[in-house]
Amino acid sequence: MRLTAGESVASGTSRDVLGRGLRVLGQAIREQPRIFAVAVSGSVLFGLLVIASAYVVGGVVGNVVVPAVEHGEVARGALALAATALFGISVLRVVGIFARRLGAGYMQYRLQAAYRRRVTRRYLELPLAWHHRNSTGTLLSNANSDVEAAWYPIAPMPFAVGTLVMLVGAVASLFFTDWALALVGLAVFPALFALNVVYSRRMAPRQARAQRLRAEVSGIAHESFDGALVVKTMGREAQETARFGARAGDLRDALISVGRLRGVFDPMLETLPSLGTLAVLVVGAIRLRQGAITVTELVSVAFLFTVLAFPVRAIGWVLAELPRSVAGWDRVRRVLDATGEMPYGTRTLDPATRTPATLAFHDVHFAYEPAEAHLPGAQVLGAVTFTVPAGKTVALVGPTGAGKSTIASLAVRLVDPGAGRVTLEGVDVRELTAASLAGNVALVAQVPFVFDDTVRANIALDRAGIGDDEVWAALRLAEADGFVAALPDGLDTMVGERGTSLSGGQRQRLTLARALAGRPRLLVLDDATSAVDPRVEAAILAGLRAPADGGAPASILVVAYRRATIALADEVIYVEQGRVVARGTHTELLATVPGYADLVTAYEQAEQEREQKQTYDEVTPMTSGLEIEVDR
Repeated sequence: MRLTAGESVASGTSRDVLGRGLRVLGQAIREQPRIFAVAVSGSVLFGLLVIASAYVVGGVVGNVVVPAVEHGEVARGALALAATALFGISVLRVVGIFARRLGAGYMQYRLQAAYRRRVTRRYLELPLAWHHRNSTGTLLSNANSDVEAAWYPIAPMPFAVGTLVMLVGAVASLFFTDWALALVGLAVFPALFALNVVYSRRMAPRQARAQRLRAEVSGIAHESFDGALVVKTMGREAQETARFGARAGDLRDALISVGRLRGVFDPMLETLPSLGTLAVLVVGAIRLRQGAITVTELVSVAFLFTVLAFPVRAIGWVLAELPRSVAGWDRVRRVLDATGEMPYGTRTLDPATRTPATLAFHDVHFAYEPAEAHLPGAQVLGAVTFTVPAGKTVALVGPTGAGKSTIASLAVRLVDPGAGRVTLEGVDVRELTAASLAGNVALVAQVPFVFDDTVRANIALDRAGIGDDEVWAALRLAEADGFVAALPDGLDTMVGERGTSLSGGQRQRLTLARALAGRPRLLVLDDATSAVDPRVEAAILAGLRAPADGGAPASILVVAYRRATIALADEVIYVEQGRVVARGTHTELLATVPGYADLVTAYEQAEQEREQKQTYDEVTPMTSGLEIEVDR
C-alpha cells in the first residue's frame, strides 16, 4: 500500500524525528542567519544573566539577610550594591528578552511568508496534470497550515539555544561551587533532555496524522462549499454534513491523542526541575553542615535550579513541535520538489505585428499522466494534424470525450504534446517565452472564472496599455457593454466571488472581454458562449470576424455545439476518439459524414428543448424557491 506524505512522515519520525527536525531548523538558520544571530544573542544574554541573578540573590541572602538576622543590623552599603546589581541585571534581561522575541517572531513570519510565495509560485509552474492529481483542499493546506507547521518551532528555538548555553554555564558554575551539587545538576539536566526526546518520538506519529487530517478536512470543506449548488439541488446536505463530520471527528480524535500525550509528559517535565531543587536542598544542607559550602552558595544553587525550570521548558517546546514541523516540511517539500513543469523558450514573435496568427498541429499525440506512476496513461489524441489559417475561424466538433478541450489546451500550451508539434506562426509554442505566448494567444474556457473584484479589474488584470477605452472596446466586441453600463457602478461594480452577482451568460461575456482586451492574434474558445442567447452569440462571432473599430480580426479556434455557431466557421474539424475524422465546411460535412450529421442534429434538438424549457420557466411561477438564471 502506498503511503501518503503524512503517513510516511509518521512512520519515519518515530525513529529519526530529532535528526530530521534539527535539519529543518538548520535550513531556517541558513536562510535567516542575521535575524537568528540577533535572537540567539538576546537569548544567551538572558541566560547568562539568569545565572548571574542567582548568585546575586545568594550574595544578598548570605551577606545582607543572614547578618541582619544574626546582628539585627542591615549593612546599608551592601544592600544598596545588591539592589543596584539586581536592577542592572533586570534591565539587561529585558533587553535580552526583547531581542529574543522580536528576532524569533520576525524570523518565523519571514520564513512563513517566503515559503508561501515559493509554494504558490511552484503551483503556477507545475502543469495542469499535476494539479489534477492533487485536491484543492490539499493545495490550500500546503500553502497555509503546512507552511505554518514547518516553521512553528522557530519561535521558541532561540530561547532553547540560549537555554542550552545557560545550562552549560550553570553546570560549570556548579562545579566551581561544589562537586556534589554539580552531580545533582548532571543528573537532572540529562534526565530532562532524555524525557523531551522520548516525548518527541512518541508525539511524531500523532502530529503527522493530525497534520494530514487537517488537509483532508480542508479538502472536504472546500469541495462541499464549491459544489454547494449540486449539494443543494441533489438533496445531499445530510450526507455531506456526515462526511465532513466523520473526518472532523477523526481530526478531533487525533488532536485529543496529542493533548493526552502532552497531559502525561507535561507534569513530568514540570516536576523534574522541582525534584532537582529538592535534591539540591538536601545535598546542600549536608554539605553546609560539613562546612564544604556557605549559605550564600547553597541559596545561589537552589535559586538557580528554581529559575532554570521555566527556560528548560523551551527545549521541550522545540522538541514537542519537531514532529509537526517535520510533517509540515515534508508536505511543503513535496510541492517544491515536484517535477513536470513546462519551461518556456527564448523565442518571441514580433510584438509590433498584430495581424492574425496561423496555428498548426503537426501529427500531435497526447496522453494524460496516470494517477499512479506504475499505470499507463490514457491516450487522448493520436496523429492530430490541422491548420487554423490566419484570420480564419475553425470549428472543432465532436462527441463528448473526443479530445476537443485537450486540443484547445494544447493550442494555448496548458499542456505539451507527447509527440508532434503545435506551432504558432511556424514557431513551436514550446520555444516561445511566456510573455510572447500570452501576448499573442488567449483562451476562453468552458467554465468562466471571474475574480471577486470590479468589472474593470476583471478585464484589465493590471495589464499595461489597457485603460478604460480598451476595456469598453473589449466589452462591445463581447456584446457585454450594454449590461455593464446598466450596472449600479458601471466598470467599478463589484461582481462578487466567482461573479455571483452576474448570470451565467454575463460571466461568459465578461471572460471573453478579458481575453479580447489583450488584442490576441489567436483566440481559442472552448464552448465559451454556451450560456449566451444564440442571437447574442451570433453577434459576438460576427464581431470577432470583423471588429467594428477597424482592428484586425483574430484567428479563431472554437469548440462548438450549436449549428448556428458551426455554420459561421470557415472550416469544420470533426474529431472522434482523439483523431481528425473529417474536415470541410459545415454544409459539406452534413452531406458526407453521417456521424457528423447525427451529432449536429442531436445538438440542435437538445438546444431547442433547452430553449423551450427556458421559455416555460420564464412564464411559469417558480414554486421551488430556486432562481434560475436566464441570460439575454
